[in-house]
Amino acid sequence: MAILEIKDLVIDYGIIRAVKGINMEVNEGSIVAILGANGAGKTTTIRSVSGVVKVKSGRILFDGENITNKDPFKIAGLGIVQSPEGRLILNGLTVEENLLVGAYSLKTTTKTITDEQGLEVQIKETRNAKIKALLEEVYGYFPILKERKKQQASTLSGGEQQMLAIGRALMGNPRLLLLDEPSLGLAPLIVRDIFNIIKKIKEQGRTILIVEQNAFQTLKIADYAYILELGKIISQGSGETLLKDEGLVNAYLGSKH
Repeated sequence: MAILEIKDLVIDYGIIRAVKGINMEVNEGSIVAILGANGAGKTTTIRSVSGVVKVKSGRILFDGENITNKDPFKIAGLGIVQSPEGRLILNGLTVEENLLVGAYSLKTTTKTITDEQGLEVQIKETRNAKIKALLEEVYGYFPILKERKKQQASTLSGGEQQMLAIGRALMGNPRLLLLDEPSLGLAPLIVRDIFNIIKKIKEQGRTILIVEQNAFQTLKIADYAYILELGKIISQGSGETLLKDEGLVNAYLGSKH
């Protein structure tokens, strides 16, 4: 079932049409990738989902609700959380303080469950309990962050800062995690580690929309992918299918790193 639907999306930057009527879907529990060269419209598209970039026309639906051009904080409140390009680590804070910033929108909630006798029972989930559970989840994916939780975030390596950026987004307990160029500027070995962790995050039930230039690594973990060129979708399909199309990979997606 599609948790995110993008319909006839058009986005302008001044007189330049950056996105030209594209349609996409993201199924719950999947990894969907948006790939293409610089200037293809990838980051513009993902930023329109988070509300940072305004849409000229078309619709963006999240769980059936029209979120087109809503304020970013309202979109985040629905469970869409973005890990931005460039990481944007808060250098004056420790690693754990950076992670806790990601949990700012969490609230104490009550949910109804059915017990073994078939009776409905209300369970209170406190904000602190949610934060504790999410910290454990993040530290499970990124043990190095737990080791360095009291360390200044500015002292981390580039790869560790990327782990921190993804971890901070996870602290918002996203229903849809948006990843914008998570491999940017990282060494190949670190890139492979990051992508293996992204796959693990999906396997734990998260839904992920990822924008990347590193097509080869992305297609290896993506359930589905869209290839953009100059604001238009020029190809789409399962990650496995697109990965086998060497002509497409060589023409539009770069080398196999």
